[in-house]
Amino acid sequence: MSKARLVITAVTVERRPVSEVARTYGVARSWVYTLLARYAAEGEAAFEPRSRRPKSSPRALPEATVALIIALRKELAGQGLDAGPQTIAWHLEHHHRIQVAPATISRYLTRAGLVVPEPSKRPKSSYIRFEADQPNECWQADFTHYPLADGTGTEIVTWLDDHSRYALSVTA
Repeated sequence: MSKARLVITAVTVERRPVSEVARTYGVARSWVYTLLARYAAEGEAAFEPRSRRPKSSPRALPEATVALIIALRKELAGQGLDAGPQTIAWHLEHHHRIQVAPATISRYLTRAGLVVPEPSKRPKSSYIRFEADQPNECWQADFTHYPLADGTGTEIVTWLDDHSRYALSVTA
């Protein structure tokens, strides 16, 4: 049962005061009055949750500009030319006197399904960290060649417990 239904039921059916209902359910009195007004106007539809999305986006690009971006992309790609966001931004500015950021163009091209996102970096979740579950279950060896001052070659050998990352032995 939604909180809206509980609040409206408590006020309308149980005849409890709005202040007490607001205190009991931890909501603002103004919201209780809003729910009651919505219930009086719409009935059962008042119980359904409402979207918080804005009704309009005043800074969104006009549909004509979006259509022009998509048309330019198809035209440039059809001619075998570069049809990336930078090129489209240049064409929009120099041929149509419209300034749009390349990042915005990229977003609209992706939304239209004209760009397949190919991230250049692997997500960190794809890396598998190898680590032994128990001490002494797995060791790692590292061999490093190091020349001394007189030119004599030496070798440094390190043995590491993979579970605890403890250096078991370091010899030169």
